[in-house]
Amino acid sequence: MSSLPQTRSAVNQPISINIPLVDARNGAAPAILDQLRAKLSPAGDVVSPKGRELTQKVFGEPLAPAAVVDRICNDIQRDGDTALLRYCQALDGADLDAASLRVPAAELQQAHAAADPEFLQCIRRIAENIRTFQSAILHQDVTITPKPGVNLTQRYVPLRRIGVCVPGGAAAYPSTVLMTVVPAQVAGVGEIAVVAPPTKFGSYNNDILATCHELGVTEVYRMGGAQAVAAMAFGTDTVPAVDKIVGPGNLFVALAKKQVYGDVDIDSIAGPSEVIVIADETANPAHVAADLLSQAEHSPGSAILISWSQSLLDATLAALGEQLATLERSDLTLPSLEAYGALILVDDREQARQMTDAFAPEHLHIQCESARQLATSIRNAGATFIGNHTPVALGDYAAGPSHVLPTSGTARWAAGLSSNDFVRSGSMIEFDQTGLENIADDVELLATKEGLTAHRRSISIRR
Repeated sequence: MSSLPQTRSAVNQPISINIPLVDARNGAAPAILDQLRAKLSPAGDVVSPKGRELTQKVFGEPLAPAAVVDRICNDIQRDGDTALLRYCQALDGADLDAASLRVPAAELQQAHAAADPEFLQCIRRIAENIRTFQSAILHQDVTITPKPGVNLTQRYVPLRRIGVCVPGGAAAYPSTVLMTVVPAQVAGVGEIAVVAPPTKFGSYNNDILATCHELGVTEVYRMGGAQAVAAMAFGTDTVPAVDKIVGPGNLFVALAKKQVYGDVDIDSIAGPSEVIVIADETANPAHVAADLLSQAEHSPGSAILISWSQSLLDATLAALGEQLATLERSDLTLPSLEAYGALILVDDREQARQMTDAFAPEHLHIQCESARQLATSIRNAGATFIGNHTPVALGDYAAGPSHVLPTSGTARWAAGLSSNDFVRSGSMIEFDQTGLENIADDVELLATKEGLTAHRRSISIRR
C-alpha cells in the first residue's frame, strides 16, 4: 500500500491528496477494507477534537461516546424535560424552556410563506417521485384459502406514531425530511414528529421548516443528538413517546438509537456515509472523481474506487485534486478522503465483485461495461447505481428510494428505509369445523409429543 500525493502549485490548482493506493493483486485489499470498516463503525470513536472538548466540559471527564450516550439516556428517562433542556443548553447552547421546545405552527407557516417558490416546486416534484416508488412497493394484505374451511391472512397495519431525526450540525438537509417523512406518510402513519438540532442548519433553518409544512408535518422539535433520541423513546411531559425512530445522525445519535432499541423500534444503527465505485477504462475519470467526492464531503465519509484499469485510477487521482480545489467544503472533504478513502487496483471484475460483497457498501456505483450484469451479481449493497448517467446524488435527493441506507457492513442483512418499515405485519387465522377436523389429528399428535396436554385438549374438546 502506498499514498499518492497530487501536487498543488497555486490557488485553484490541484490540491495535494495523500489517499491510499492499494494493489489488491497481492492480497492487500482486505486489510485496508477491514481498517476502514473498523474506523467507520458506530462501535468506533469517530469524534472530532471539538466534540471531545465538549464532552470534557459538560461531563467533567473524557467519557467515551457510549458512556456519554448512556448518561444522557438514563438522565432523560429519569428526569424528562428537566434533563432534556439541560442537555440542549449544555451540548447545543440552546436556551430553551418546555414551551419553546416545539416549533409553533405559525412559525412553520411563516417559513413556508417566505420560502423560495422554486424550492417549494422542487420539493413537490421530489415528494411525488418518492410517493410513486414507495406506494408501488408497499406491502398489501394477502389472504389465502389453502384448504376447505381455512382462511389465512397476512395483515399490514401502519405504525401509530414515529419520530424522525434530521441532522443539522454542518449543513441543512431538507432531503432527509423528504426521504423519511414521505415513506411514513405512504404507509399511513398517523403521527410524525420531526426533531432537528437548535441550530441555523436544523430547526432554525427556513428550508427545513418550510419542507415540514409543505409535507403537512405539524410537530417539529428544537432538539438533536442523543438527547432527542432519548426524549422520543421514553417520552417527556413535552414530547410524547414514539413507536419507532428513524433518520440519520452522528455517532451519538447512532449509539442512542442502539441503546433505546427494545423500548422503541429503530431503522438502523448507522455509521458515516460510504460509497464503492467500480469502474473501468470506459468510465469518465472526472465523473468518477465527482462521485467519490460527493460522499467524502459528508466528512466523515468513505469513498473507495475499485478498478482493474491502472490508467483509470491515475486519471481519477488527478481529477480528485482538480475538483477538490473548487469545492466549498474542501477543508472538510480532503481529510475525509485521506482518512477514509482508497483507490484499489484489482485483477478483474470477479475480484471487484468479491471485494464489494465483503465490504457491503451503503452505496455502490458501477461504471463499466456490462454494468447491469455486474450489479445483479453483487449481493450486498444498500443501494446500487448502474451506469455513467446514474450518480449517487440522484438517490440522495430525488429518484424515489429513500437515502436512509444500511452502513458499516450491515447491507449483508439490512435494507434501506422504505414505506414497509412503517407498517407492522400480523397474521389472522380462521378455521371452521371442517378445517379444524382436517388438521386436528396432527395438532394433537405434536402436542402429545411435546407433553403439552392442555394444547391437545383445546383441540379435542372441539371435536
